Amino acid sequence: MFDFRLQVFYTVAKKLNFTRAAEELFISQPAVTRHIQEIESHFKVQLFERQGSRIKLTAAGKQLQQYAGDVLMRYRQLEFDMGLLTRQHKGALRIGASTTVAQYVLPPVLAAFHEKFKEIQVTLAIFNTEQVEKALLQKEIDLGVIEGQTKSKQFTYAPFVEDELVLTVNARHPLAKKAAIKPDELLKWPFLLREPGSGTREVLANALRRCGIKINQLISGMQLGNTESMKAYLRHSPSLAFLSVHAIAKELENKELSVVEVKGLKINRSFYFIEPQGQADAAAELFRKFTAHYNFRL
Repeated sequence: MFDFRLQVFYTVAKKLNFTRAAEELFISQPAVTRHIQEIESHFKVQLFERQGSRIKLTAAGKQLQQYAGDVLMRYRQLEFDMGLLTRQHKGALRIGASTTVAQYVLPPVLAAFHEKFKEIQVTLAIFNTEQVEKALLQKEIDLGVIEGQTKSKQFTYAPFVEDELVLTVNARHPLAKKAAIKPDELLKWPFLLREPGSGTREVLANALRRCGIKINQLISGMQLGNTESMKAYLRHSPSLAFLSVHAIAKELENKELSVVEVKGLKINRSFYFIEPQGQADAAAELFRKFTAHYNFRL
């Protein structure tokens, strides 16, 4: 319905590669080039410039990318809302989510979803990643949201929202005064860790391994099963913990906790929707589509 050329430009701007953009859009590379040239001709600007075999956005390209993202989201919202006019949505949706996403990410989304679809009864259970997978296979829930992406072929995965784990200490901790520390300094302090099977623990272990540190080398101060108890413990302890930026916003604002940068260590992760292969639950699909248009303010 909307101008396909805008979609072409936005895909190229995202991939910074004409060939990969063409593959994603299922059109030829010459067609991609033609669409970009037509936009450049219309606005009388250059959108990309070449640097050897690579391309990058010009100032005009960056500005158009920002507008294109807004316009395309509005179009998706339009199509979603217009589609709702022809259907009634009733029933139940059972969601199982790992701790961090259930406590700090999903609640405002669920509130907005309930406001729009009052006839759908939603329940949310908090599990770790392994428990979410088990509950899905036993049909105890319809949709899971997990931290990280396991490699099981029993499930399908779809991106939900991005997150970052940051080194967190109480605001009076000696490390809070440092701009950054080296990775080997992590071995000098006791750590709060999540339980085995936790998606957060798995992501942390993988990130530390890239810095030459095994998670069992950390001094284990205590193992706690949820983020709230970890934050409360940190406020009264010299221990360290890697926590989600979603989880500590209020504590940072209140200057109760501090974030310490670790040189060369950046722990980004994605939260994923997870469903058993072949499952097509209507309420779950509706919720996933709804979140694609939700305006996360993170």
